Amino acid sequence: MKRDKKKNGSFVSNLRPLKQMNKPSDLIKQFTPNWFTMNMGTGILSLMLAAFPYHVAGLLIAAKTLWIINIFLFIIFSILFISRFAFYFNSAIKLFSHPVQSMFLGAIPMGLVTIINGFLNFAAPKMVNFAMYLWWIDVLICFVVGLMVPFYMFTHHAHSIEDMTAVWLLPIVPAEVAAASAGFLAQHLSPALARNVIVIGYALWAFSVPLAFGILVILFLRLAWHKLPHRDMAVSTWLTLGPIGTGSMGLLLLGNDAPRAFTGTKLLIYAKTAYAFGPIGGLVIWGFGFWWLMMAILLTIRYVKEGLPFNMGWWGFTFPLGVYTASTIILYNITGIGFFRIAGAVFVIMLATFWTIVTSKTLHGMWHGYLFKAPCLSAETGLPDESKECPI
Repeated sequence: MKRDKKKNGSFVSNLRPLKQMNKPSDLIKQFTPNWFTMNMGTGILSLMLAAFPYHVAGLLIAAKTLWIINIFLFIIFSILFISRFAFYFNSAIKLFSHPVQSMFLGAIPMGLVTIINGFLNFAAPKMVNFAMYLWWIDVLICFVVGLMVPFYMFTHHAHSIEDMTAVWLLPIVPAEVAAASAGFLAQHLSPALARNVIVIGYALWAFSVPLAFGILVILFLRLAWHKLPHRDMAVSTWLTLGPIGTGSMGLLLLGNDAPRAFTGTKLLIYAKTAYAFGPIGGLVIWGFGFWWLMMAILLTIRYVKEGLPFNMGWWGFTFPLGVYTASTIILYNITGIGFFRIAGAVFVIMLATFWTIVTSKTLHGMWHGYLFKAPCLSAETGLPDESKECPI
């Protein structure tokens, strides 16, 4: 308990100087990529409200409204992020060497994917080509982040198994998120274009899923050996649902449209195999995710009893659950099994509840200024470095 009080006390002490942030330049200098997790959470909620498996009046309007808000947020965050490198390059470059904040670079392409899928959901067919171009940009970002962040982990960061959390997944998962989006995008394209997107989608799935599942194995070992991480990192447990949900979605969506895309080609026989394997593979991965979901709930209940301080890491309650929810609803759409319909509806309600709580706390933190802090600048500002405990 003494250890917790000390860390929590140092976290609170960081709030006072941040309230004095009153210049736009301070906001730019302290901006970090974890703000894009707000795009991830808001974007996935908009998509899941649109996909709600029961008819509820007004849900589609609410979904589209959230999607539009999410676009504006992404534009604002992108301007702030680019401005930080344009005006404060020397301090901004330190982001890549930071063992926690660098992981959140993966939030940028994952936040963008929710906007891309929104174009397909709410603005098709007019915006399909635009969505496809954005998807290719997203693929490039996923590729760069998926390689460069692990490279810095291997060459610059100081990591240990004891300090490990599910945050390690963040730079790895974007590729499979783009893979799942590829399956959704392919449905709106001509067979010739869909073939390319599906092939790249499977490659992205393989680029991410095996590595992400390997990290989950190491995470299980870390939890068994060193027990739970500090409560400031409690929400990171929910991040495990991210690679599981999108891994399942990738198999379901890519395989579902493969026969149409490869009709008349020599690869049609393999496309039919992918179509048949999609629901089986997707269901198996979904079952694996159900174990992690129950564990995340149990661990969160334990953390809440001890006190759960708010930080931007709380957005981890939203996107991972959202993609797992998407996998659940897609399983219902493909199999027609009523259990997945009910489970999908329950998960959407959970997601909306989490989003409401986290959004209200985030707006409070934005208004009072204490969420604007770049841990990689702690040495410059004289603030204690809470990077390992507090992913803000």
